[in-house]
Amino acid sequence: MAFFGTLWAYTGIMGLQGWGVPLLLVTAVAIGIALFIGGVSLIRASRELTNQVSKTDLRHVQRTRFWFNIIFAAEGLAIAITIAVCNATRHTELLPVLIAIIVGVHFIPLAPLFQVKFYYFTGALLCLLAIITLLFVPAKITLGEHQINAFMSVVGFGSALILWGTGLAIWLMGRRLLGIVPK
Repeated sequence: MAFFGTLWAYTGIMGLQGWGVPLLLVTAVAIGIALFIGGVSLIRASRELTNQVSKTDLRHVQRTRFWFNIIFAAEGLAIAITIAVCNATRHTELLPVLIAIIVGVHFIPLAPLFQVKFYYFTGALLCLLAIITLLFVPAKITLGEHQINAFMSVVGFGSALILWGTGLAIWLMGRRLLGIVPK
């Protein structure tokens, strides 16, 4: 979530086409690094848990990994096809919106796969953000003499916040599960 949220923030920054780049870029990278460090700390803390895995558990892990790879590959293929179609039809302005819908949809099968119901919310928010942007936000906005790619900025920053929020929520859930609760 930290990495992909930061990539979406960069998409939002690119949409601003020069406005506030140094400060926004540093802020986005700092948030991404903080969430990444939080994730690594959870992984380290989880290593202290017992590591007894039955054959049934191992098969479940292998099946989960298999289906995750299928879902991830399908998402990547859908994005590649979308990029090709948008380029061929000369509608590249739609790319951020359509990719956000694809990313949102990919969270729906991940929710039951990883037993994380919060992923339904994440997927729905990403799709809703993209659809609302497509319906109610103009592709480009001019402020003074500065033109902004509104689709990129709204979907980029919105998706970043959704993914970072999801990462933070999962980090907090992980801390509670591991018994690492702030005093």
